[in-house]
Amino acid sequence: MGVSAAPAPKQGEDFHYLVDTSKKWYKNRRLVVLNLWILLLLITSTANGYDGSMMNGLQLIDQWESAFDHPSGSKLGLLGAIQNIGSLSSLPLTPYFCDGLGRKRTIFFGATIVIAGAIIQTASQSVNMFIGSRFMLGFGLGFCTAAAPMLVTEIAYPTQRAPISSVYNALWPGGAVVASWVTFGTFHINSSWAWRIPSAIQAVPSVLQFFLVLWGPESPRWLVAHNREDEALQVLAYYHANGNAEDPLVQFEYEEIRAAIENEKIQKQTGWLQLVRTPGNRRRMRIIVAIAFFSQWSGNGLISYYLNQVFDTIGITNRVEQLLISAFLNLWSLILSVLGGLFCDKLGRRPLFLISTAGMLLFFVLQTVCSSQYALHQNKSAGNAVIAFIFLFSAAYSIAWQPLITSYTIEILPFNLRAKGYTVFAFALSASLVFNQYINPIALAAISWKYYIVYCAWIAFELVFVYFFVVETKNRTLEETSVIFDGAESVLFVKHKAAANAGLEGAGVSEPRSEKDEKDITSVDVDIRKL
Repeated sequence: MGVSAAPAPKQGEDFHYLVDTSKKWYKNRRLVVLNLWILLLLITSTANGYDGSMMNGLQLIDQWESAFDHPSGSKLGLLGAIQNIGSLSSLPLTPYFCDGLGRKRTIFFGATIVIAGAIIQTASQSVNMFIGSRFMLGFGLGFCTAAAPMLVTEIAYPTQRAPISSVYNALWPGGAVVASWVTFGTFHINSSWAWRIPSAIQAVPSVLQFFLVLWGPESPRWLVAHNREDEALQVLAYYHANGNAEDPLVQFEYEEIRAAIENEKIQKQTGWLQLVRTPGNRRRMRIIVAIAFFSQWSGNGLISYYLNQVFDTIGITNRVEQLLISAFLNLWSLILSVLGGLFCDKLGRRPLFLISTAGMLLFFVLQTVCSSQYALHQNKSAGNAVIAFIFLFSAAYSIAWQPLITSYTIEILPFNLRAKGYTVFAFALSASLVFNQYINPIALAAISWKYYIVYCAWIAFELVFVYFFVVETKNRTLEETSVIFDGAESVLFVKHKAAANAGLEGAGVSEPRSEKDEKDITSVDVDIRKL
């Protein structure tokens, strides 16, 4: 995927016409450098995923259990939930940091707090000290996880945007893989370092970001919004066209960003109330809040944070066996999440969400049936089948709900509402996590496998919601995707105005619609009517 000049598109064509496909991206040094900067941002999700699996692993380490007086019930729930309580506490500030300081400075600020929290967590001498440090970790990660996915989406090369931004959240299991193998490796250390080493390693991604992130590119969208248009054009040209500011693709991107932000300002698309003031924004928020809750209220929280208690309900009590199953499960989820993210443009977001949710429902029902058979009749085969269905459920969850929720949320939000809308998403996500992490251990202890029935009913509701409300967004630029909910005419206005300002052939805003334009209008209008 190259970046040299390409023929100007005729009216109705999309940005792919401007991309020179004769040269692969990995043969272009500046695109490689850009993707390395993006990798530095992607590890934010890895750091987030590390925590969930680490807490799972620490519960299997006797030294951690004895150091904190064998926490259970509400105390264990608080230890699991406190990081997300910290993340929730940062949310009132994150949109102002992201929009005011910029994306990369916000990440730097958050990384600094995470490092401090990890140091205190590693040195903890009491359960209260451990809880306080985990609050700090969550508070700092709240800033990082708010800014990093937006920056990934806003600097990525256009044809790579959807897969790369989807891989962001797909790397959450990557952190879980590292944590599960680290805790497995430290399991046999006969000292407090069995849990202190995993705690210290949690700081590694933030240490890398602390030293490197300020040297990377800032979002061209943020720069244009802050009247630094020359810098925005320079960033686009340097990374997307080897420094050629006259490249047709760069000019189209630049002008489309300007047109979209100008249009948002005319419509006064700023302020918290704008999130619900227009029909298009209400459609966005309904989907965003729903997928945030669905992503955590689908039974996956039991696997992420309390898998050891699930093992106990089916008779798998050997600590080493539990750690190994957890480690391989996280690796399995990582592979499938990355694949789901990479193929989101080819397969489409909506089909992936539908296939994923239907598979989750099927396998969770089967997991519930087998768990009941083990609990009621001590059927060992049923207990083993539960493990198989956990892996199959994780596969179904991982192909869509793991990689797509963050990228989908960001791409359907217009720039001026992106930080605030993503904050609402993050709040809903953290709130659902806090509820899960606090309630799950209590419910499992009280009613065991019967608790799974609640999730069976809820996943069925999710499937109905996805079918009626999730809209397809593949093969559009970020600006075109973000205005889909405002109607087909908005999409065409932004695209044609950008093309006209970029001097591309036959792209006037007022020219007659092409056949492809009419198809776009029909497609978008059909999707909007579903909402």
